[in-house]
Amino acid sequence: MYPKLIIDLNKIKNNLNKITDMVKGSGCSIMIVTKGYSADLEIYKVLENSNIDYLADSRIQNLKKYQGSKKERVLLRLPMNSEVDEVVKHSEISLNSEIVTIRNLNEAAAKQNKKHKVLLMIDLGDLREGIFFKDEEEIYSTVEEILKLTNIELFGLGVNLTCYGAVIPKRDNLSVLVEIAEKIEKKYNIKLEMISGGNSSSIYLIGEKELPERINNLRIGEAFLLGGETAYGEMLEGFYDDAFTLEAEIIELKEKQSVPIGETGVDAFGNKPVYEDRGIIKRAIIAVGRQDVDSDNLHPIDSKIDILGASSDHLILDLTKSDKEYQVGSIVSFKVSYSSLLRASTSSYVEREYR
Repeated sequence: MYPKLIIDLNKIKNNLNKITDMVKGSGCSIMIVTKGYSADLEIYKVLENSNIDYLADSRIQNLKKYQGSKKERVLLRLPMNSEVDEVVKHSEISLNSEIVTIRNLNEAAAKQNKKHKVLLMIDLGDLREGIFFKDEEEIYSTVEEILKLTNIELFGLGVNLTCYGAVIPKRDNLSVLVEIAEKIEKKYNIKLEMISGGNSSSIYLIGEKELPERINNLRIGEAFLLGGETAYGEMLEGFYDDAFTLEAEIIELKEKQSVPIGETGVDAFGNKPVYEDRGIIKRAIIAVGRQDVDSDNLHPIDSKIDILGASSDHLILDLTKSDKEYQVGSIVSFKVSYSSLLRASTSSYVEREYR
């Protein structure tokens, strides 16, 4: 059945081995982020038998799949108060910024007779989660209360960069995280086990030898999956960018004009599209749409195909320049970017095949 996500496990193993060697060679432990492919269990088998340290995901539903794993499980998205019992049950570590949630995690951990570890998130300016780095009073008051909780361990500090504000990790801003950690250690006479310095956008700092010394953990998703660092969008040497490909079937192939006839308004998603007049074109519809993929971030393997647009269930292609003889029933293949992989993996309408 199509559409289908083709998953090359050997290419995934290659990328995993290389990123693990790179990150651990820099003195950091490595969390592999599994949300990009919805915690696929065939990929999980590869991870479980690897040298990674942690399995990390933003959804507790995905971490549930890893029950019994030898790796510690980390919840990346800040916990909801409504899920604290599940968080304690299905993860050993969670990222947090709100003391009210940490108190509730403490109560849940006490009921389950467990100790739950937290990474306190610091916002260095990307403006997603974390206590703002300039608000020392809130940082210290939060730490003080965490240290009083009997079933919570302050495991360390973390930061997220690039994902929202697109702020690039640098030695300067990551050094601020280290300074905050060292002030906390000195003030409260404790040792923080982990200072987590971000995600795939921090990898380039390893090659430039600019990662601050006390940063000792990175959370890696896209670099492992698609072979690129995410600060500047550069491919990593020796990595594959096609461990995942999407295949979809042509359901209509006709010559039509390229500009709609009549007055145009907004499309099904509330956007007002703009059409390029290409004259009469060979126009294909394939059976996949915005419900299944991010159509703006698909890349046809046949480089002479152009993507014209998409609706919920249809992707419209211009095949005019292609040298291949496509017909109804032909399969069109695409490389995927992270956003398309994420959506295709989440869609129940996209099959999976392993090679």
